[in-house]
Amino acid sequence: MPTLKLRREKASEATPKVETKKVETEQRDLYDENHKLTKQKITVGDPIPEGRYVQVVMVFIQNSSGHFLIQKRAKSRNGLYATTGGHPKAGQTSLQGMVAEIQEELGIEVNPKDLVLFYSGRSDEDQCFFDDYYLRADIPLSKLKFQKEEVQFATWFMRNEIKGLFKRGRMMPDHYEEYLRLQNWLKEQNIARKLIRKDQKRAIKSRRKYEKIERKIEKLEQKLDKD
Repeated sequence: MPTLKLRREKASEATPKVETKKVETEQRDLYDENHKLTKQKITVGDPIPEGRYVQVVMVFIQNSSGHFLIQKRAKSRNGLYATTGGHPKAGQTSLQGMVAEIQEELGIEVNPKDLVLFYSGRSDEDQCFFDDYYLRADIPLSKLKFQKEEVQFATWFMRNEIKGLFKRGRMMPDHYEEYLRLQNWLKEQNIARKLIRKDQKRAIKSRRKYEKIERKIEKLEQKLDKD
């Protein structure tokens, strides 16, 4: 019997202890209806309290050819086509969260200064504030590294191709809605640029006309001095 007890003790000593690792759960900040940060936070997956909102961010990346970088979401995330986006983590600003989402989903780092916030809105139905960003960049597809849990792949799409994805029910409706909002914003930017160029041309013409008059007056005064 003592021998058996000794063997059991040795077996017990030889068995490694299993350490239970604490799983870190992502949290998000909560905002009031005026988009003011509260001291409350929410764990991902939990329902949003009444009267509180979370922050959502998304970005539309366009290259110099006019194409947009669209990704296909993982099957576990509905498998639809969408642009890059998500939720900032607790403690992150909207812009910081957007930079982080691009890095996590596409594996690339972008300069925050290159991101242009073109629209901000609020959805009472979804209890969220959303910020839409625009980025102009030529990113080689070979440099993309996808977060497998979120993205299957991404590639450049032309405008008519994006429209086709939506019509066939293969693109997330809310992402397409913000894409159309971007198109309107881009049109406004083009109109504004044209008006600026027009004003610049008028200013140049006025300056040249003024300089011409000045030279004429100068010549007349020189002639009077000689007389």
